This record gives sequence, C-alpha cells and structure tokens, in this order.
Amino acid sequence: MASTLGTDGSTDTDEAALAARLRLAVTRLHRRMRQQTDTGLTPSQASALAGVEQLGSPTLGELATRESVQPPSMTRVIGALETLGYVTRVVDPSDRRVARITLTRSGEAVLRHNRSRKNAFLAERLHELDPADRDALADLTALLERLVDRDDS
Repeated sequence: MASTLGTDGSTDTDEAALAARLRLAVTRLHRRMRQQTDTGLTPSQASALAGVEQLGSPTLGELATRESVQPPSMTRVIGALETLGYVTRVVDPSDRRVARITLTRSGEAVLRHNRSRKNAFLAERLHELDPADRDALADLTALLERLVDRDDS
C-alpha cells in the first residue's frame, strides 16, 4: 500500500481505511481480552495493578501520571486495591513523607491469573487458525510491536 500525502497533509484514503480497520480490530480484541478476567476488578483497577508491577514501587503521583488520571482518582483506585489486599502503601525509606505502592502476593497472583486466562483465550483462538495464518499473525505481531515501540522511544 503506497504511502502518499495529499496536498492538505492527510494520508491517502487507503491508509485511512486501513487505520480505521486496524483501530476497530484492536479495540474489539482488547474488549474480548478484558472479558476474559474473572477477578471482579474494574478496568482502572486492573490497569493500576499492572502499572504498580511495571513501575516497581511507584508513588501515587507516578502511577497517576502513567495511567493519565488525576492523583485523587488514583487515590480512590489504590484505596480499593488496598481494601482487596492487592497492594499496600509503604513509607519511602529515603523520604518518609512519600508513600510508595507495592504489590502484595495476592496482587501478584491476580495479575498472573488474569494473564494466564487471556493467554489461554488467545492460544485457543490461534490454534483454530491454519499454520500459514499463524505465521502471518506472527509477522503482524512483530510489525505491531515496532509500531508501538516508536512511541515508547
């Protein structure tokens, strides 16, 4: 598919149509993946829990920035996760005014469980494809990773 820009700087209609199809497919896949969890967490709680794991031991502010929410909203989400026993707040040893959020063993177990169910769902779907389609999907996955990594660097 050729990549050309119109005189107004917009991409050609083929790329725009592909972008729309890709967005819809990714959105639908994301929705199906969320449906595979049975932990009762809201999407915000599940995302925050994964964020705590990814960031290590973040402050509420660091986690709020990662999740693109205001700190008061993150305080409520973390409060709910604390009540469930999935995270705990610990005092930062270098600055006792700062609280850091850490995963509990229960929080780690919930993340493992959710990932396991999602991976099993995808593996089952992949198994239904013929080998050539699985190979094509492997190539597409590499392309999607490159597409996403552009923003992360």
